[in-house]
Amino acid sequence: MKAFNVFTLCLLSTAVTAATEFEQEYRHLGEIEAGQRLPDGESYHATPDWNNLPEAHFGDAVKQGYQVFTNTQSLKSQGVIKGGLNCVNCHLNAGRLAGSAPLWAAYVAYPAYRSKNQRVNNYEDRLQGCFRYSMNGGDKVPALDSDEIRALTAYSYWLATNAPVNSQLPGRGFFSVEKPKVAPDYSRGEAVYQEKCAFCHAENGEGRKVADRYVFPPLWGEDSYNWGAGMHQINTAAAFIKANMPLGMGNTLSDQEAWDVAMYIDSQDRPQDPRFTGHVKETAEKYHSHQGMYGKPSPADKHVLGEPSKK
Repeated sequence: MKAFNVFTLCLLSTAVTAATEFEQEYRHLGEIEAGQRLPDGESYHATPDWNNLPEAHFGDAVKQGYQVFTNTQSLKSQGVIKGGLNCVNCHLNAGRLAGSAPLWAAYVAYPAYRSKNQRVNNYEDRLQGCFRYSMNGGDKVPALDSDEIRALTAYSYWLATNAPVNSQLPGRGFFSVEKPKVAPDYSRGEAVYQEKCAFCHAENGEGRKVADRYVFPPLWGEDSYNWGAGMHQINTAAAFIKANMPLGMGNTLSDQEAWDVAMYIDSQDRPQDPRFTGHVKETAEKYHSHQGMYGKPSPADKHVLGEPSKK
């Protein structure tokens, strides 16, 4: 493994300091989307100015929601998440960035039927599902009427100010990426990962910490998202990676590179799917009829993904 040198430590320390200052001051919330344009000349939804936040109780709830969203790791001590991720790791720019699953587009899309749990979900149900899968909360997640869920709902509602109720609001979810002409390949993906991703996420996907706090998230292993999270699907990960990674350099990878590195990342061991029936094959047949690697042989050592590694 390459040395984690003084320059890298300084960079990470600077990132933590900057993030802390931003969280304390809530600077410039809503600036990015206002300048972005759709191909037909229409703007994506522009989030409201933080300086116009309502006073008193609702404003306090919005601020709390922002803090939970950007520093979700703080809930780990309460036992409601097990991993090292923050919501903002996938929903970039504090949940405001079009094409990075922005909260303003998600909020106005619910209630909606979800095949994942085969029922109509309200927005609070959807948030709880994120805690269960993406944050690896398992069965112990914030209750629907908890302070955390209420605060995240308030923050999302505020970001959606003046957005129309629309399940297909432009910018919702992740921008699609074309299927590659050549099937995604683990070895090619590993090469892309080591060249373009490892500096931030570490060579073995464990993420980077400063003062025991993740500043760059783990992409696999016990502190990452579990096998039930949407990001374990290769097409979903490829779409996110293509548009947003490396951080600050979105759309610099080719479509093929995005699919290859998504294949590599999602072929690694991670926490079990909370819906696990007791048998990987049965769980895969029941819940994993999509573009994922759960229940399939690992390209690295052929152990069945979802089962304990033989390494």
